[in-house]
Amino acid sequence: MKKITSFLTFLLLTGLFISESIAQDGMVTLESNYSVEKTTNRLESALTENGLTIFRKVDHQKGAASVGMELPATTVLIFGNPKLGTPLMQCAPKVAIDLPQKMLIWEDQDGQVQVGYNSPDYLKKRHGIKGCDQELQKVSGALKKFAQTAAGN
Repeated sequence: MKKITSFLTFLLLTGLFISESIAQDGMVTLESNYSVEKTTNRLESALTENGLTIFRKVDHQKGAASVGMELPATTVLIFGNPKLGTPLMQCAPKVAIDLPQKMLIWEDQDGQVQVGYNSPDYLKKRHGIKGCDQELQKVSGALKKFAQTAAGN
């Protein structure tokens, strides 16, 4: 335990600790400075300005309301770019189940808006992707940039 604590202290002191959190479930999350609606609008703009296709916007709060139930603001954007996704599927065809990419914007139980997406490292492990490290790095950088832009970080 002492070695783990020392290692974490080292990461924090050297600035190597990533500001987003990566949960064990493979999801990267960061806090937004805006409402769910504004964060979603900012994400949509960033995606379209960078040539990505938005395939679907899913408003889970609206869906819940349609059946008489309540849910805090929760939106998923499904988007992609064949130039980035196709090479991944060429490396590991079953990664197609996780493509196109998705980004979740939701209000948590404390009223804080969060932005989350699947970590490309998680997808690499989940699907046994080999030989596509450069492509995964591109996807990782793009997702991080889009999430930060949407969240105002």
